[in-house]
Amino acid sequence: MRNLKRGAVVAAVLAVAACGGGGGFSGWGSGPSRSSGPVAPSGETIGSGSVRVGLLLPNSAGGDASSVARLFRNSAELAINDFQGGDIQLLVKDTNGSSEGGKAAAQAAIAEGAELIIGPVFAPAVGGAAAAARSSGVPVVAFSSNSSVAARGVYLLSFLPQNDVRRIVSFAAKRGKKSFAAIVPSNAYGQVVEASFRQYAGEFGVRVLGIERYDGTEADIRAKAEAIATLGPQIDAVFIPDGGGAARIIAGVLAQKGVTSQTVQMLGTSQWDNPAILADSSLRGGWFPGTDKAGYQKFASRYQAAYGVSPPRTGTLAYDATILAAGLVRSAGARRFSEDILTNPDGFLGIDGVFRFRRDGTNERGLAVYEVASGQARIVDPAPKSFSAGY
Repeated sequence: MRNLKRGAVVAAVLAVAACGGGGGFSGWGSGPSRSSGPVAPSGETIGSGSVRVGLLLPNSAGGDASSVARLFRNSAELAINDFQGGDIQLLVKDTNGSSEGGKAAAQAAIAEGAELIIGPVFAPAVGGAAAAARSSGVPVVAFSSNSSVAARGVYLLSFLPQNDVRRIVSFAAKRGKKSFAAIVPSNAYGQVVEASFRQYAGEFGVRVLGIERYDGTEADIRAKAEAIATLGPQIDAVFIPDGGGAARIIAGVLAQKGVTSQTVQMLGTSQWDNPAILADSSLRGGWFPGTDKAGYQKFASRYQAAYGVSPPRTGTLAYDATILAAGLVRSAGARRFSEDILTNPDGFLGIDGVFRFRRDGTNERGLAVYEVASGQARIVDPAPKSFSAGY
């Protein structure tokens, strides 16, 4: 527990004192009005500090969304309990997972004095909350992985696929891989990773000799894998961003055609971190990025002790967002949630390692690189402990 608390507290204080300049956001209000004072909180609150922070969750959305809401609510409460003496109070508001719900929830939290919005979870609700927060100058730290809702003053703390692609392409290039092919799903995720793959291939000086896109059928996956296999003699790496069954089918077809992990380097994303892929012999030796596991394991142990269940992987997001808010209140004074503080290039250290917000609202994370090794994920390049120049 000592190590968990120490790492969490550091999240909010790395290099904050070095920030300079003013706050505020271009096109946003100058901050929440306090002329008549905030109204008394309604609904659930967590913590008893003097600085109010909205926590926007899809409580009434039903199904899996309600489970996510409970996970994030509990993770935020765990953070409040871990950060002893934190001077924040969370105002829990329901978004129903919708744009209208997100807007109404943000308006309610701001009316009750919220200086920062944590959440929402889903992209439509993030868009709605951002619309309400913009006029009041209240920044948003949201959990959607859809980077289209990121904007100045709307920061995504989620696990973005762009970070996966950057890390694995740069690492492979440093290891001497120069000629790549890729096979990606024909969906929104595939579009994002393909665009990132092309961008970072150019940035890190590798050639892209072919990209194939497949639909959801096994027949099409096999056909596109066979097309990639024809490039075998010309390439030294194949990027397969999808996880689960698709990656295993692709690797199996490539192996049948003589394109194996002994002849080319298989590259994946954090979606490869699952037992089926780690046990697949065709993918053995493949590289994929991911967060450092040690922090999550400590978090999961404490969460299970507190709530009786093991938390899904994304629970750390709400924990880190809450610790960040509490730490900035303690360390950054009246400018605690200003743009220059939140976008400090030195970043912050959370449960999942170092991260920082960019001014466009997206984030960068320091990721490790793992190797598929007979049912295990073996670290081949540790996650960085800080953002060095040029990271």
